[in-house]
Amino acid sequence: MSSIEVKNLSKSWGEIEAVKDVSFVVPEKSFTVLLGPSGCGKSTLLRMIAGLEVITSGSILIDDTEVNNISASKRGLAMVFQSYALYPHMTVRQNLAFGLENLKLDKVEIDQRIIKAAKQLRMEDYLKRKPGQLSGGQMQRVAIGRAIVREPSIYLFDEPLSNLDAELRVATRVELKALHARLGNTMVYVTHDQIEAMTMADKIVVMHDGIIEQIGAPLDLYNKPANLFVAGFIGSPKMNFLKYSSLPEKIKKLAPKDAFTFGVRPEHLTIKEENSLPLMVRSIEQLGSDSYLYGETIEGQELSIKLNNQTEITSKQSVNTGFNLSDMHWFDINGISLMS
Repeated sequence: MSSIEVKNLSKSWGEIEAVKDVSFVVPEKSFTVLLGPSGCGKSTLLRMIAGLEVITSGSILIDDTEVNNISASKRGLAMVFQSYALYPHMTVRQNLAFGLENLKLDKVEIDQRIIKAAKQLRMEDYLKRKPGQLSGGQMQRVAIGRAIVREPSIYLFDEPLSNLDAELRVATRVELKALHARLGNTMVYVTHDQIEAMTMADKIVVMHDGIIEQIGAPLDLYNKPANLFVAGFIGSPKMNFLKYSSLPEKIKKLAPKDAFTFGVRPEHLTIKEENSLPLMVRSIEQLGSDSYLYGETIEGQELSIKLNNQTEITSKQSVNTGFNLSDMHWFDINGISLMS
């Protein structure tokens, strides 16, 4: 198994800085996710790790060996792209074998690797099919299988589930996490979907505008976001933010020094008087097990609530929302968390 260390890594195209002096470590055997919105530099960063993108400055080490000048084919990595990129005229077996044949492996070794990968991904039944005869989920399995047969030390995934429908995404991310448990290899996974990151990762690297905003375990990022960006990006629906100056005096008294913005998650709000904020309900979503209320609070600021039940509250109704003191978040004028 292998670890990765990224040191002061940057990537520029002229005046455009895609990645700006980032540093982090991917521990051996971990499932590390690079998370952030489109255009934040996460895929560019992954491609530099893979050796598919030239580094502007900084270094990448695999098992303490710098690989900046080592070609992609010699880094011991395998990458799964957003696009399946399967050869349409070849069967699944032939697609899996193609890269191994280029490596000049003998037929027996190739067959053994294909059978092993097919069992691990439960795709034995369609080895004789061509890509046009497969569903999206099946094609993604083949793309992953093509990486597995190479038996790399590290797997790199670039938005691999984005072409699947919602139900398949859920099923496939469960399979990927189980695959990681079976293989035990180091995996680095890029996504803009915070639910994928929270459910799959051991460690999340949150990126924004080419920089790293925070690194941590999923629940650490949820419970103790370092700043407004992470607080708003992790969690669904996103955290509510209200101006300190607009809050009732009894809530202001709870604030630490230099508080500028108050934050509370929708799932931590309840309908009650204590520590209350008024809400004029504008719309309601009833999902059966949960209810989402959306509306306006003090000074016309938006507020959303997630209730873990059905509700008889209606639109245009005014309610008081409350929260526990332990669920408060405070940020300074620069958006940095004031919660230790």
